[in-house]
Amino acid sequence: MTKTSHQKPLVGITTTRLKNSFGNPIFTINEPYPQSISAAGGLPILIPLDLSQDDLDALLTRLDGVLFTGGYDVDPQLYGCQAHPKVEGVDSSRDQVEMHLLYTLLKLSKPFFAICRGLQLINVALGGSLFADLPEQYPGAVRHENHDLPRDHLAHVVNLEPDSRLIQVLSTRQPQVNSLHHQGIRTLAPDLHPAAHAPDGLLEAFELPGHPFGIAVQWHPEELQEHAPQRALFQAFVQSCLVARSSHSPGGTP
Repeated sequence: MTKTSHQKPLVGITTTRLKNSFGNPIFTINEPYPQSISAAGGLPILIPLDLSQDDLDALLTRLDGVLFTGGYDVDPQLYGCQAHPKVEGVDSSRDQVEMHLLYTLLKLSKPFFAICRGLQLINVALGGSLFADLPEQYPGAVRHENHDLPRDHLAHVVNLEPDSRLIQVLSTRQPQVNSLHHQGIRTLAPDLHPAAHAPDGLLEAFELPGHPFGIAVQWHPEELQEHAPQRALFQAFVQSCLVARSSHSPGGTP
């Protein structure tokens, strides 16, 4: 049965700060993010980057989960790395907003799902580090940055860990994925559990054990919605948001 709008979970989606063709500052995201949330049964809500921490907290009490999206690079100072010529688009205010969102979600025990930059940001926020540029710092890497190809280009497989929640969600051991990143996880934060690796050994997904839904992937499943396993990933996330809504609602009913 199709859920009515008031029954659907509210899913926050992080945004990117850019300038449009007129030079005006805007908050933006790629359309496949909210489209994927909507197709999975959620109501997408865009989160601007200029809210105070108090306003972010007030918003999070109403949201049922948050999707951390892709984008430009995390500030290397946050993981003890010197400036690197290949690092681009650093937005320290976005880093701080997303880190605050994450810490508050953990306190509230609300679901989160992270994609590409989102995976990297969460790893850094919880004490991990990154390779600033894979071609330079990760010898033997497969080609991970494929922005010259269609965003749904299947670049390589990932090998899922047999004990991961991710393999249960995707129902496949070696899904093929796209790849649109030049950075990656160097050291995994202590509280996180590895869930998938690329053929070159680079970590491609992790999970937060014990959390209602805490999964992050390095690829872009929102661009692969014609593939059932990638749709299942959004469906599992939105379903967890619905469960979270019920558990945080008065009387325990959505």
